Amino acid sequence: MTERVSVEAGVPVMVVRLVSVTGGEGGHGGHTVYHVEALERPTALLPREAGPEVAALLGPAERRADWATPDGLRAAVEWAERALAAAGRPLGGPVEQVRTWNLSGLFRLPTAAGPTWLKVINPAFNSREGEAIALFGAVDPALVPPVLAADAGRGLLLLDEVPGEDCWGPSAEEVAGVVPRLVAVQATLAADGRAAAAGLRDRTPRAVAAAVGGLLDRLAAESAASVDADAAADADPGKDAAAGTTPAAGSGLTAEELAAARALVERLPALVEELAACGLPETVVHGDFHPGNWRSDGTPPVVVDYADTCLGHPAMDGLRPRAFVDAERWTQLAGEWARAWRAHVPGCAPERALELAEPLFHLGYALRYQEFLDHIEDSERPYHEGDPASEIRRALEVAG
Repeated sequence: MTERVSVEAGVPVMVVRLVSVTGGEGGHGGHTVYHVEALERPTALLPREAGPEVAALLGPAERRADWATPDGLRAAVEWAERALAAAGRPLGGPVEQVRTWNLSGLFRLPTAAGPTWLKVINPAFNSREGEAIALFGAVDPALVPPVLAADAGRGLLLLDEVPGEDCWGPSAEEVAGVVPRLVAVQATLAADGRAAAAGLRDRTPRAVAAAVGGLLDRLAAESAASVDADAAADADPGKDAAAGTTPAAGSGLTAEELAAARALVERLPALVEELAACGLPETVVHGDFHPGNWRSDGTPPVVVDYADTCLGHPAMDGLRPRAFVDAERWTQLAGEWARAWRAHVPGCAPERALELAEPLFHLGYALRYQEFLDHIEDSERPYHEGDPASEIRRALEVAG
């Protein structure tokens, strides 16, 4: 898209943010409108004054990330250029915007010594990614991408190139090359106390169990507000349009599902104790350990994207790849994970831990997705609006 707009404008452009989505389903498809910023004054387009509607779209909004503004976007790129110069690898060509979405952005910066990558995230609800990478890398430097610079307060990270491709549809060799290494790092960080001392967001089983009840209260309240808003709209169809507001979307859960979820919450303390009895330690959890976050060029994979890193149960990472691989690869992956943990913690019960952790796995993601919704602006909510409810529904399914 940016290539086409750049051609039409006659100058380089970058996407600043998503403005709106009309239609589509589940955060996919539909008609989308983006705010695109020209990096220089356009030469191939005639300027025209923005009307009130466009001016409103370009104006400030609550919970907008710093890098999702023209000034913030420029500042992030300029920071990366200065960091490269300080590292003796000055920028060697145009910055390429590879991807920008509602949670982060990724930019490719060429240098004479090879490409580098600028990642921007929202520090309000993500880990301090450079510190998380350093924590894993202190045990296994080859497991993590090389960090050239980081500004945790602004959510900026400059990385060196990781050769290869993302491991979607991973081979047996790629699974064997990454899963035991992750386990080894997690076992080491748990044993020497660094995991507990890292100051990470707490997503341990007890913390998840304690937080889910509050999430259900919020979802129930949103459902009630949505019903009231729908009733008001039926009574006065022009009211919402005139006010320029959108009714609350509701939780996406039925009254029966909410009741079942509350019953599950009552069972969680016993489930947490049973999971603890499996003998696996709480440790640093990557948080999004699916094959798309593994990169390989034929050598053992490097794991990328540490924005979701937290303190938790290792089964959270053990279970994450399951939705991304076929049955044969999942069988291999679960076996590799279990054997690795049994080697580090003799007498533990990793297979049982994977089984017991499934409801907590999904409830943990429900909490995580609600964090997204709490910190992104309204125009971006369609991508995650129904995610907390979907994860709660999955927790109910696997809990039986």
